Amino acid sequence: MPLSTEAVQDHLRGVAVGLLTPFDADLEIEHSKLEDNARTLYGEGIRTFLATANISEYHSLSQEERIAVAETSVDALPEDACVLAGVGGSTADATELVRNYERIGADAMMIMPPDHTYLHERGLLEYYRELAAVTDRPLVPYVRGFDPSVEYLGDLTRIDGVVGIKYALADAVKLGAGIAAGDDDVVWVDGLAEPFALSFWAEGAEGFSAGVSNFRPEIGLALFDALSAGDWERARALRNACLPYQNFRDECGENNEIAGAVSVSAVKKGLELAGLYGGEVREPIRPLSADDERRAEELYGQLDDDIASLVDGERESGSHEPS
Repeated sequence: MPLSTEAVQDHLRGVAVGLLTPFDADLEIEHSKLEDNARTLYGEGIRTFLATANISEYHSLSQEERIAVAETSVDALPEDACVLAGVGGSTADATELVRNYERIGADAMMIMPPDHTYLHERGLLEYYRELAAVTDRPLVPYVRGFDPSVEYLGDLTRIDGVVGIKYALADAVKLGAGIAAGDDDVVWVDGLAEPFALSFWAEGAEGFSAGVSNFRPEIGLALFDALSAGDWERARALRNACLPYQNFRDECGENNEIAGAVSVSAVKKGLELAGLYGGEVREPIRPLSADDERRAEELYGQLDDDIASLVDGERESGSHEPS
């Protein structure tokens, strides 16, 4: 049975980890490794999972592959886990995904950022209304890639079925204004991971998506606990430990001028270094260069040291209890 709306919202008030899609050398999906990653992350305390998300290489998957990946994710996890499945494309394609995700038992639909050159805020709101009309599963729109008005953000919260908003704009002031303009029964989630967790939390966000926490979930869980307790000093220290690897994710890589090009490859490398499964990437994403592989290993070592000091050390001293 899928989770209730209230249970989905409770899960959004936490750390949402993206399930990356492991590809083999022939760029075929390795479903068994996806299952292993999901179960390992659950065992380490994660309860909210984003399947077929941006970081899952959503746009490199066919409709059939998206459904299969979401089904593998749902089947791999216990019933108390929450799986949000990514939905996008035309209204017809998105409706097809929604109905199939319902069939396989996804708990909620994360509506992907609009992949369209020409956008109108009223038209985009209508798109969400059309999708809400075909399902009783909760919807979580993902705001990224365009600069909406505060009025739009407020109106988004008043669409039936919208229970949360994943906000991924580097503008904390607009986030606060949007929250103030919207209904207070919607959960706002920081979609820019650990670097923005403090500033977005101060504006009213109640959860965040994972960055380095995709492969080292203990630091994300510790950061969430610190934010929940209002321990800003500890939260800043945990956030700062995440920054070097997260900043690396924002880079262009070699022979490229587009920011963030190494993001997915860097997380897949982090998964491998943490003993999980990363695998290959599909075009238009490129693997890390040899130099970037070495940098990732160095940054992971630094992160590992910081986790040992900030998280493991606190647990051993008994001064911090994990959620």
